[in-house]
Amino acid sequence: MLPRPKTEDGDFPWWLVAAGLLGAFFLWTMLGSALYTQVLTTLSRGVGVTVFVTVVSFFSACVIGLGLAMASLSDSLFLRQVARFYVEIVRGLPMIVLLLYVAFVIAPALVAGVNHAFGWLGLDPVRTRDFPLVWRAILALTIGYSAFIAEVFRAGLQAVDEGQIEAAKSLGLGGWFRFRLIVFPQAMRMILPPLGNDFIAMIKDSSLVSVLGVLDITQLGKVMAAGNFRYFETYNVVAFLYLTMTVTLSLLLRRFERGMRRAGQQPRD
Repeated sequence: MLPRPKTEDGDFPWWLVAAGLLGAFFLWTMLGSALYTQVLTTLSRGVGVTVFVTVVSFFSACVIGLGLAMASLSDSLFLRQVARFYVEIVRGLPMIVLLLYVAFVIAPALVAGVNHAFGWLGLDPVRTRDFPLVWRAILALTIGYSAFIAEVFRAGLQAVDEGQIEAAKSLGLGGWFRFRLIVFPQAMRMILPPLGNDFIAMIKDSSLVSVLGVLDITQLGKVMAAGNFRYFETYNVVAFLYLTMTVTLSLLLRRFERGMRRAGQQPRD
């Protein structure tokens, strides 16, 4: 009989020790080098833009994704088909194609639509350049990830036991109260891990906004490397910053998941 594999939670995190030692060595090297220090100082200004784009896009995508999931599970055939159309079309587009399409096709069309709708007020027309590139990038990431997050929400909502819903109906709870008090809290325990993975993936995909000239970490790295031709040092720092954010967030999410798992296993009075 094959030995039973150990669970990941039961293993000593040697990988984390190795990563921590490597990160400490690299940080010590950066702080001891004038060039690395200059690169790190310059690229650190893009961390705020990366975090802002990621957080706003992710929470906007969660709101839209939840709406799509509820539409795909509704009794209306029209809503189900519209939600499925949106999810399948958007998921079939590469993120960078969607980013360029939103930035240079949808954004100008939105501006033209606003000018047409409110032109009768006599206001100065809005120019396409007035739609900041950072918000075009946020809109594109929101549209792209909302399709994936919709499937996460749908799977989590469908995983709730039907007996729980029937019990809530027998207590006289309406649809909204059943969703808010019974279905959604139970579904969130299953939804949080994949949502955390999507958030980490969005941090990495936010680097694509550099193609629009948004001054995030990647764009600042491209500009700096093009100016000093020190590609090795510059992209070492770019990788270090992204790894620091993603690994730290991954550890926090695992700790949060374990806490929720233990809370769910505690006996209730």
